Amino acid sequence: MSMKLSMCRSVALVAMLSNCAVAAPFETVVHGTCAGDVRIVCNDADGWKFDVKDAAEDCVDEIAIRLEANEDTPPPMFEVSFSLPQVRMNHVWTDFATDGGRLKPDWRGWESSDIAHGQPLACLHDGNNRNRLTMACSEALRKVEWRMALREENCVVVGGFRFFTAPEAPLSEYEVRIRLDGRDAFWSDAVQNAAAWIARTANLKPCRTPDAAFDPLYSSWYSFHQDVFAKDIEDECAIAAKMGMKTIILDDGWQTDDTNRGYAFCGDWKVSPRRFPDMAAHVRRVHELGMKYMVWYSVPFVGRKSENWERFKGKYLFEDRHHGAWVLDPRFPEVRKFLVDTYIAAMKEWGLDGFKLDFIDSFRFNGKDPAVAEDYAGRDIRSLPDAVNRLMMDVYAALSAENPDVLIEFRQKYIGPAIRQFGNMMRATDCPGDMQLNRQRIANLRLTSGGAAVHADMLEWHPSDTPEGAALPILSSMFGVIQYSMMLRDLPESHREVINHWLAFSQKHRGTLQKGRFRAYHPEAQYPLLEAEGANERIVGVYTSGTVVPCGKLDRPVYVLNGVSGDSAVLDFADGTATAEVFDAAGKAAGTVTLCRGVQRVAVPRSGYLRIVPPADYCLCKRFGDGEVKP
Repeated sequence: MSMKLSMCRSVALVAMLSNCAVAAPFETVVHGTCAGDVRIVCNDADGWKFDVKDAAEDCVDEIAIRLEANEDTPPPMFEVSFSLPQVRMNHVWTDFATDGGRLKPDWRGWESSDIAHGQPLACLHDGNNRNRLTMACSEALRKVEWRMALREENCVVVGGFRFFTAPEAPLSEYEVRIRLDGRDAFWSDAVQNAAAWIARTANLKPCRTPDAAFDPLYSSWYSFHQDVFAKDIEDECAIAAKMGMKTIILDDGWQTDDTNRGYAFCGDWKVSPRRFPDMAAHVRRVHELGMKYMVWYSVPFVGRKSENWERFKGKYLFEDRHHGAWVLDPRFPEVRKFLVDTYIAAMKEWGLDGFKLDFIDSFRFNGKDPAVAEDYAGRDIRSLPDAVNRLMMDVYAALSAENPDVLIEFRQKYIGPAIRQFGNMMRATDCPGDMQLNRQRIANLRLTSGGAAVHADMLEWHPSDTPEGAALPILSSMFGVIQYSMMLRDLPESHREVINHWLAFSQKHRGTLQKGRFRAYHPEAQYPLLEAEGANERIVGVYTSGTVVPCGKLDRPVYVLNGVSGDSAVLDFADGTATAEVFDAAGKAAGTVTLCRGVQRVAVPRSGYLRIVPPADYCLCKRFGDGEVKP
């Protein structure tokens, strides 16, 4: 079925139906199948011609909007909007919402996304895990403003997108597509479909994700902050390697003797000889332990106290006083070359396996575009988003030519389909000690990151906690790749046993946990239940006391992870009877329980788990493989 396209009267004239060309204001309405009338408005087209096409199938509407001008000129701001009654539309999911997905009033303003900040995607859902309307647009590079909000005057949901509200370089053509999905589907399935559609429609091909991107790792940040030294890192890596961690990320501090947590000394990227007398030898020693080595860089920053600050004077976007540094303008070819050369030299000279490339979201304007007053002098790319994209594509091309399995980590909020062209590890943004927020951010990333490895923010807890308490943040991060960041040498043996067990569990089941079909339940309640399903098993994590775990059809082993601060779980068991094996926080057997049909409360040790086995489980060993049916 196709939508009907109708033209509305503009302020001054009725637009011609032939090609939607107008001389000044422009307005048109597309009659949608799932969001009602969709209005496209430009208050000042200023010579730009609009062409709008539409299509619909199975309650999914797609609208293509094309703009053309006779010569390069700044594109006009235009808006796509719709409204519909608030019926069974109680919550809104976005990729960085952590407040339960409140449907905010429209006077709260607009969200925004660009190449280094989120993505233009939102899902209206009913609070019972059903999609009501998921909207997305194909613009993954330039800034897009968007909203899904409530208009209090008549209790309707208003949604849509605004384009070219930020400075943009002159161009002569532009095209964007809008997708509105009103199907009655599981909400997180609708989100994953929309995220895949953005990447596909924008023709953004994700980079290679090597299997090592899914390996558990150790990060120096929370344990050391900037106070890092080669010997200390090697000592921690020796412990981490024995526990099963496969990679080390050396974070900030290696390039400066300053420990004030600012970035005034960034930009030279020379190793501190006091901290790392021989960086290449240090990396070799860590490699000999069986670990890969990644190093942190703050990509855009050049501090005033660096030697390079004078070198790039006049080639900055603005001064970031909060971080104590200046932000490079990647539209200058010499800026891009400097950054690419810096990383490739470090990889070659030190034998690095990857990079943690930080603060990509600082490539932005802080007010006016400084290039306009200079008529873009010295810049070979006029569009800032295009320049950021070119920079990072150049970085990845150079590094992957040296090592096809290079590991590159980015963190929220620079995630999205454009970032996945040159990054294969997407990490939850910093939330030290907050396991609930970590779980939410991991789940959000899992829904939009495709085949990239989704990483937890680095885990830390106090050494005086109980082993069960130490296991709780691990369980909350189990559906992401876990990064550990505490002084392993200071942990009691009981905590190490817990880490050892869950590291082994996460690796035995990584195909399901990291690559299986992922479903997230009740975002409005901050994900009390997460689920991953593989060909041979299902794994469910429960994180709020009293949450009913749907066990589903017992055609394969089902693992129920007890991530609540209690010693029981509530199961909804659909089959007749089955046996569940019980394990504690360290993976030690703690007996069995018999399950019967219906809802029941089952004793599970705090931070432990159940393994529910089908009645014919032990006849399935040939099918599943002996290693896959054992805990």
